[in-house]
Amino acid sequence: MTLTTTAFGRTGKTTTRLGFGAWAIGGTWGDVTLDDAKAALHAALDAGMTFIDTADVYGDGRSERIIAEVLSERSGARPFVATKAGRRLSPHVASGYTQANIEAFIDRSLQNLRVECLDLVQLHCPPTAVYSSPAIYDAMAAIKAKGKIAAYGVSVETIAEATEAIKHPGVVSVQIIYNLFRQRPAQAFFKAAQAANVAVIARVPLASGLLTGKMSAQSQFAADDHRSFNRNGEAFDKGETFSGVPFDVALQAVEELRPLVPQGASMAEFALRWILMEQAVTVVIPGAKNPAQVQANVKADALAALSPATMDAARDIYRRLIAPHVDHLW
Repeated sequence: MTLTTTAFGRTGKTTTRLGFGAWAIGGTWGDVTLDDAKAALHAALDAGMTFIDTADVYGDGRSERIIAEVLSERSGARPFVATKAGRRLSPHVASGYTQANIEAFIDRSLQNLRVECLDLVQLHCPPTAVYSSPAIYDAMAAIKAKGKIAAYGVSVETIAEATEAIKHPGVVSVQIIYNLFRQRPAQAFFKAAQAANVAVIARVPLASGLLTGKMSAQSQFAADDHRSFNRNGEAFDKGETFSGVPFDVALQAVEELRPLVPQGASMAEFALRWILMEQAVTVVIPGAKNPAQVQANVKADALAALSPATMDAARDIYRRLIAPHVDHLW
Protein backbone atom coordinates (compact mmCIF):
# COMPACT_ATOMS: atom_id res chain seq x y z
CA MET A 1 0.00 0.00 0.00
CA THR A 2 1.26 3.46 -0.90
CA LEU A 3 0.53 6.07 1.75
CA THR A 4 -0.94 9.44 0.82
CA THR A 5 1.61 12.26 0.68
CA THR A 6 1.44 16.04 0.77
CA ALA A 7 3.66 19.11 0.76
CA PHE A 8 4.96 19.99 4.21
CA GLY A 9 4.02 23.65 4.22
CA ARG A 10 6.53 25.86 2.46
CA THR A 11 9.62 23.77 3.30
CA GLY A 12 9.80 22.19 -0.16
CA LYS A 13 9.56 18.76 1.49
CA THR A 14 6.91 16.14 0.91
CA THR A 15 5.78 13.77 3.67
CA THR A 16 3.19 11.09 4.19
CA ARG A 17 0.02 12.33 5.89
CA LEU A 18 0.36 9.52 8.41
CA GLY A 19 3.50 9.84 10.49
CA PHE A 20 5.07 8.15 13.50
CA GLY A 21 4.77 9.79 16.90
CA ALA A 22 7.84 8.74 18.87
CA TRP A 23 6.81 9.85 22.38
CA ALA A 24 5.78 6.33 23.47
CA ILE A 25 9.12 4.76 22.50
CA GLY A 26 10.88 7.35 24.65
CA GLY A 27 8.96 7.11 27.92
CA THR A 28 5.99 7.99 30.15
CA TRP A 29 3.78 5.42 28.41
CA GLY A 30 4.66 2.45 30.59
CA ASP A 31 7.46 0.03 29.79
CA VAL A 32 8.47 -0.22 26.14
CA THR A 33 11.49 -2.43 25.53
CA LEU A 34 14.24 -1.35 23.16
CA ASP A 35 13.40 -4.27 20.86
CA ASP A 36 9.72 -3.31 20.73
CA ALA A 37 10.54 0.36 20.20
CA LYS A 38 12.87 -0.40 17.31
CA ALA A 39 10.45 -2.90 15.79
CA ALA A 40 7.63 -0.34 15.91
CA LEU A 41 9.70 2.26 14.11
CA HIS A 42 10.94 -0.25 11.53
CA ALA A 43 7.31 -1.23 10.91
CA ALA A 44 6.35 2.40 10.35
CA LEU A 45 9.14 2.90 7.85
CA ASP A 46 8.41 -0.44 6.16
CA ALA A 47 4.81 0.74 5.75
CA GLY A 48 6.07 3.81 3.91
CA MET A 49 5.80 6.51 6.59
CA THR A 50 8.23 9.33 5.85
CA PHE A 51 7.58 11.58 8.88
CA ILE A 52 8.80 10.97 12.44
CA ASP A 53 8.06 13.29 15.34
CA THR A 54 10.14 13.20 18.52
CA ALA A 55 11.53 15.49 21.24
CA ASP A 56 14.70 15.80 23.26
CA VAL A 57 12.82 15.09 26.50
CA TYR A 58 11.14 11.87 25.38
CA GLY A 59 12.98 9.47 27.65
CA ASP A 60 15.70 12.09 28.16
CA GLY A 61 16.86 11.57 24.58
CA ARG A 62 16.03 7.86 24.35
CA SER A 63 13.52 8.42 21.57
CA GLU A 64 15.99 10.42 19.47
CA ARG A 65 18.72 7.83 20.01
CA ILE A 66 16.43 4.95 19.01
CA ILE A 67 15.49 6.80 15.83
CA ALA A 68 19.17 7.28 14.98
CA GLU A 69 19.90 3.61 15.60
CA VAL A 70 16.99 2.40 13.46
CA LEU A 71 17.87 4.75 10.60
CA SER A 72 21.48 3.58 10.71
CA GLU A 73 20.22 0.05 10.04
CA ARG A 74 18.29 1.08 6.92
CA SER A 75 19.19 2.16 3.42
CA GLY A 76 17.24 4.35 1.03
CA ALA A 77 15.78 7.80 1.41
CA ARG A 78 15.90 9.23 4.91
CA PRO A 79 12.54 10.20 6.44
CA PHE A 80 11.77 13.72 7.64
CA VAL A 81 12.57 13.82 11.36
CA ALA A 82 11.06 16.59 13.48
CA THR A 83 12.24 17.10 17.04
CA LYS A 84 11.51 19.65 19.76
CA ALA A 85 13.47 21.78 22.22
CA GLY A 86 12.81 23.84 25.31
CA ARG A 87 11.32 21.50 27.88
CA ARG A 88 14.74 20.63 29.26
CA LEU A 89 14.75 24.04 30.92
CA SER A 90 14.48 23.88 34.70
CA PRO A 91 12.64 25.88 35.72
CA HIS A 92 10.62 25.95 32.52
CA VAL A 93 10.15 29.71 32.26
CA ALA A 94 9.96 32.18 29.38
CA SER A 95 13.24 33.85 30.32
CA GLY A 96 15.04 30.57 29.65
CA TYR A 97 14.21 30.68 25.95
CA THR A 98 17.49 32.25 24.88
CA GLN A 99 19.61 31.43 21.87
CA ALA A 100 22.34 29.97 24.08
CA ASN A 101 19.97 27.60 25.85
CA ILE A 102 18.04 26.46 22.79
CA GLU A 103 21.21 26.05 20.74
CA ALA A 104 22.68 23.85 23.46
CA PHE A 105 19.59 21.66 23.35
CA ILE A 106 19.82 21.53 19.56
CA ASP A 107 23.48 20.51 19.76
CA ARG A 108 22.45 17.61 22.00
CA SER A 109 19.72 16.55 19.55
CA LEU A 110 22.22 16.67 16.70
CA GLN A 111 24.35 14.18 18.65
CA ASN A 112 21.40 11.99 19.61
CA LEU A 113 20.10 11.85 16.04
CA ARG A 114 23.62 11.57 14.54
CA VAL A 115 23.12 14.30 11.96
CA GLU A 116 24.75 17.63 11.14
CA CYS A 117 21.46 19.45 10.47
CA LEU A 118 18.03 18.81 11.97
CA ASP A 119 15.10 18.76 9.52
CA LEU A 120 12.76 20.64 11.87
CA VAL A 121 13.03 21.92 15.44
CA GLN A 122 9.82 22.90 17.21
CA LEU A 123 9.71 25.06 20.31
CA HIS A 124 8.21 22.55 22.74
CA CYS A 125 5.06 24.09 24.24
CA PRO A 126 6.88 27.01 25.90
CA PRO A 127 5.20 29.47 28.26
CA THR A 128 2.65 31.54 26.36
CA ALA A 129 4.73 34.72 26.50
CA VAL A 130 7.44 33.10 24.36
CA TYR A 131 5.23 32.96 21.26
CA SER A 132 5.00 36.75 21.04
CA SER A 133 8.72 37.36 21.72
CA PRO A 134 10.63 38.49 18.60
CA ALA A 135 13.89 37.48 20.32
CA ILE A 136 13.17 33.74 20.19
CA TYR A 137 12.39 33.84 16.47
CA ASP A 138 15.56 35.85 15.87
CA ALA A 139 17.44 33.19 17.83
CA MET A 140 15.96 30.37 15.77
CA ALA A 141 16.80 32.22 12.56
CA ALA A 142 20.39 32.65 13.76
CA ILE A 143 20.69 28.94 14.56
CA LYS A 144 19.25 28.12 11.15
CA ALA A 145 21.82 30.44 9.54
CA LYS A 146 24.56 28.37 11.20
CA GLY A 147 23.27 25.30 9.37
CA LYS A 148 22.22 23.39 12.49
CA ILE A 149 18.52 23.34 11.58
CA ALA A 150 16.80 23.39 8.21
CA ALA A 151 13.55 24.84 9.53
CA TYR A 152 11.76 25.71 12.74
CA GLY A 153 8.21 25.63 14.02
CA VAL A 154 6.25 25.50 17.25
CA SER A 155 4.31 23.02 19.30
CA VAL A 156 1.42 24.65 21.13
CA GLU A 157 -1.23 23.98 23.74
CA THR A 158 -3.73 26.67 22.73
CA ILE A 159 -5.24 28.09 19.57
CA ALA A 160 -4.24 31.58 20.72
CA GLU A 161 -0.59 30.47 20.87
CA ALA A 162 -0.83 28.94 17.40
CA THR A 163 -2.42 32.07 15.97
CA GLU A 164 0.34 34.24 17.43
CA ALA A 165 3.13 31.98 16.22
CA ILE A 166 2.13 32.02 12.56
CA LYS A 167 2.38 35.81 12.53
CA HIS A 168 6.17 35.27 12.53
CA PRO A 169 7.33 34.51 8.98
CA GLY A 170 10.06 32.02 9.92
CA VAL A 171 7.58 29.60 11.50
CA VAL A 172 6.92 26.80 8.98
CA SER A 173 4.82 24.46 11.14
CA VAL A 174 2.48 24.28 14.11
CA GLN A 175 1.90 21.12 16.11
CA ILE A 176 -1.44 21.12 17.91
CA ILE A 177 -3.83 18.65 19.53
CA TYR A 178 -6.62 17.84 17.09
CA ASN A 179 -8.90 14.85 17.30
CA LEU A 180 -12.56 13.89 17.76
CA PHE A 181 -12.30 15.23 21.33
CA ARG A 182 -10.51 18.46 20.39
CA GLN A 183 -12.27 19.86 17.33
CA ARG A 184 -11.93 23.59 17.91
CA PRO A 185 -8.77 24.10 15.79
CA ALA A 186 -10.90 23.44 12.70
CA GLN A 187 -13.25 26.24 13.72
CA ALA A 188 -10.67 28.79 14.80
CA PHE A 189 -7.20 28.15 13.37
CA PHE A 190 -6.91 25.97 10.29
CA LYS A 191 -7.96 28.59 7.73
CA ALA A 192 -5.27 30.94 9.04
CA ALA A 193 -2.66 28.18 8.83
CA GLN A 194 -3.62 27.41 5.24
CA ALA A 195 -3.48 31.08 4.29
CA ALA A 196 0.05 31.31 5.72
CA ASN A 197 1.08 28.00 4.07
CA VAL A 198 2.04 26.66 7.48
CA ALA A 199 2.18 22.89 7.97
CA VAL A 200 -0.11 21.50 10.68
CA ILE A 201 0.98 18.46 12.70
CA ALA A 202 -1.97 16.87 14.55
CA ARG A 203 -0.86 15.24 17.77
CA VAL A 204 -2.68 13.13 20.39
CA PRO A 205 -4.92 11.86 17.57
CA LEU A 206 -6.32 8.95 19.58
CA ALA A 207 -6.77 10.93 22.81
CA SER A 208 -4.13 8.88 24.65
CA GLY A 209 -5.78 5.64 23.51
CA LEU A 210 -9.38 6.51 24.37
CA LEU A 211 -10.30 6.68 20.71
CA THR A 212 -9.16 3.12 20.11
CA GLY A 213 -12.43 2.15 21.84
CA LYS A 214 -10.57 -0.40 23.95
CA MET A 215 -10.71 1.36 27.32
CA SER A 216 -13.25 1.03 30.10
CA ALA A 217 -13.85 2.40 33.58
CA GLN A 218 -11.71 -0.48 34.83
CA SER A 219 -8.65 0.37 32.69
CA GLN A 220 -5.42 0.53 34.69
CA PHE A 221 -2.15 2.27 33.77
CA ALA A 222 1.41 1.79 34.99
CA ALA A 223 2.78 4.21 37.55
CA ASP A 224 5.21 5.64 34.99
CA ASP A 225 2.45 6.14 32.39
CA HIS A 226 1.24 9.75 32.12
CA ARG A 227 -2.31 8.42 31.91
CA SER A 228 -1.85 7.46 35.53
CA PHE A 229 0.02 10.50 36.89
CA ASN A 230 -1.04 13.49 34.76
CA ARG A 231 -4.83 13.36 34.55
CA ASN A 232 -5.13 16.72 36.27
CA GLY A 233 -1.97 18.28 34.85
CA GLU A 234 0.32 17.28 37.71
CA ALA A 235 3.38 16.95 35.44
CA PHE A 236 2.50 18.97 32.32
CA ASP A 237 -0.57 20.40 30.61
CA LYS A 238 -3.51 18.12 31.34
CA GLY A 239 -4.65 18.46 27.75
CA GLU A 240 -1.86 16.09 26.74
CA THR A 241 -3.54 13.28 28.71
CA PHE A 242 -6.88 12.04 27.34
CA SER A 243 -7.09 15.41 25.53
CA GLY A 244 -8.11 16.97 28.84
CA VAL A 245 -11.52 15.28 28.82
CA PRO A 246 -12.80 13.73 32.06
CA PHE A 247 -12.41 9.97 31.71
CA ASP A 248 -16.05 9.10 32.36
CA VAL A 249 -17.30 11.71 29.89
CA ALA A 250 -14.86 10.46 27.26
CA LEU A 251 -16.03 6.87 27.68
CA GLN A 252 -19.64 7.99 27.15
CA ALA A 253 -18.62 9.85 23.99
CA VAL A 254 -16.78 6.79 22.70
CA GLU A 255 -19.95 4.71 23.03
CA GLU A 256 -21.90 7.32 21.07
CA LEU A 257 -19.22 7.33 18.36
CA ARG A 258 -19.21 3.55 17.89
CA PRO A 259 -22.20 3.45 15.49
CA LEU A 260 -20.36 5.89 13.20
CA VAL A 261 -17.40 3.56 12.64
CA PRO A 262 -17.50 2.15 9.09
CA GLN A 263 -18.19 -1.56 8.79
CA GLY A 264 -14.98 -3.56 8.94
CA ALA A 265 -12.93 -0.69 10.36
CA SER A 266 -11.64 -0.19 13.90
CA MET A 267 -12.47 2.85 15.96
CA ALA A 268 -8.80 3.91 15.78
CA GLU A 269 -8.92 3.79 11.97
CA PHE A 270 -12.10 5.86 12.04
CA ALA A 271 -10.61 8.40 14.46
CA LEU A 272 -7.49 8.83 12.31
CA ARG A 273 -9.49 9.01 9.08
CA TRP A 274 -11.67 11.69 10.66
CA ILE A 275 -8.56 13.82 11.19
CA LEU A 276 -7.28 13.17 7.66
CA MET A 277 -10.57 14.50 6.28
CA GLU A 278 -9.34 17.97 7.28
CA GLN A 279 -7.17 19.21 4.41
CA ALA A 280 -5.43 21.78 6.62
CA VAL A 281 -3.83 18.89 8.53
CA THR A 282 -0.52 18.06 6.91
CA VAL A 283 0.42 15.04 8.99
CA VAL A 284 -1.12 13.16 11.90
CA ILE A 285 1.24 11.41 14.32
CA PRO A 286 -0.25 8.48 16.23
CA GLY A 287 2.21 6.78 18.52
CA ALA A 288 2.90 3.06 18.66
CA LYS A 289 4.67 0.75 21.06
CA ASN A 290 4.90 -2.25 18.72
CA PRO A 291 4.50 -3.23 15.05
CA ALA A 292 0.88 -4.35 15.47
CA GLN A 293 -0.16 -0.87 16.58
CA VAL A 294 1.66 0.66 13.61
CA GLN A 295 -0.04 -1.69 11.17
CA ALA A 296 -3.43 -0.88 12.70
CA ASN A 297 -2.79 2.87 12.33
CA VAL A 298 -1.67 2.53 8.71
CA LYS A 299 -5.06 1.12 7.68
CA ALA A 300 -6.62 4.55 8.27
CA ASP A 301 -4.93 5.91 5.16
CA ALA A 302 -6.83 3.49 2.92
CA LEU A 303 -10.21 3.96 4.61
CA ALA A 304 -12.82 5.54 2.33
CA ALA A 305 -13.72 9.19 2.89
CA LEU A 306 -16.27 9.67 5.64
CA SER A 307 -19.70 10.94 4.61
CA PRO A 308 -20.89 14.45 5.45
CA ALA A 309 -23.58 12.87 7.67
CA THR A 310 -20.92 10.98 9.63
CA MET A 311 -18.80 14.10 10.02
CA ASP A 312 -21.82 16.07 11.23
CA ALA A 313 -22.78 13.36 13.71
CA ALA A 314 -19.26 13.34 15.16
CA ARG A 315 -19.35 17.12 15.49
CA ASP A 316 -22.70 16.91 17.29
CA ILE A 317 -21.31 14.43 19.84
CA TYR A 318 -18.40 16.76 20.41
CA ARG A 319 -20.62 19.81 20.89
CA ARG A 320 -22.95 18.06 23.35
CA LEU A 321 -20.52 16.08 25.47
CA ILE A 322 -16.96 17.27 25.01
CA ALA A 323 -16.84 20.97 24.13
CA PRO A 324 -18.02 22.19 27.55
CA HIS A 325 -14.95 20.57 29.11
CA VAL A 326 -12.28 21.67 26.62
CA ASP A 327 -13.21 24.61 24.38
CA HIS A 328 -12.64 27.30 27.01
CA LEU A 329 -9.27 25.89 28.08
CA TRP A 330 -7.40 25.47 24.80
